[in-house]
Amino acid sequence: MSGHSKWATTKHKKAVVDQRRGKLFAKLIKNIEVAARTGGGDISGNPTLADAIAKAKGSSVPNDNIDRAVKRGAGLEAGGADWEPITYEGYGPGGVAMLIECLTDNRNRAASEVRTAMTRGGGNLADPGSVAYLFNRKGVVLVPKNNLSEDDVLLAVLEAGAEEVNDLDDSFEVISEAGDLPAVRAALKAAGIGYESAEISWLASVSVALDDDAARKVLRLVDALEDCDDVQNVWANFDISDEVMAEA
Repeated sequence: MSGHSKWATTKHKKAVVDQRRGKLFAKLIKNIEVAARTGGGDISGNPTLADAIAKAKGSSVPNDNIDRAVKRGAGLEAGGADWEPITYEGYGPGGVAMLIECLTDNRNRAASEVRTAMTRGGGNLADPGSVAYLFNRKGVVLVPKNNLSEDDVLLAVLEAGAEEVNDLDDSFEVISEAGDLPAVRAALKAAGIGYESAEISWLASVSVALDDDAARKVLRLVDALEDCDDVQNVWANFDISDEVMAEA
């Protein structure tokens, strides 16, 4: 779990400035539309939307794009697609279990893109339920260190339902049950501690240690999957060396 968490954090930071920035923006905008459609366009009563907007702003998505996405999702402006969530399960190189979350307006296109990426990357799709049991739905909050200690963060969130605080070099990762995420977020705010992102994630209960060769193959496969327009998130239970992670 820690290996994948560190990798995902590093990947997110790099994505803001790399050539796939446009694809990142599109994924963040989709999240905003879906959140607004599901819970309304008022962020004060829709914490999921508030988090989606905060994440988009943290990745430098222009405010105009964010505002239009909220309006489309809330039905105040035409043009919003009917995004449907689909999760695919499969295995990557080295026997790594993978959950692939999509938001799509075309199920056939999404299935074709994911299957092609998996096949070319040395993986294969599996039946529903084949790997999902290896993951738990959790709330994950990333807190920049900013001279904070692990104890500072732990004291702020413990009574709100946080289960653990992990050190990810430049930030702390606060993990809770998915249902406790709003309380953890509120506790951090009450303690005057800012956070980079807060979202529901799939975290692996068992991780697979990979040698460098297998790790590179898995990371290439994840890159290929994330390059698919319909793929929002890829969760996997790999653990890789810091050296390979630095190359990602």
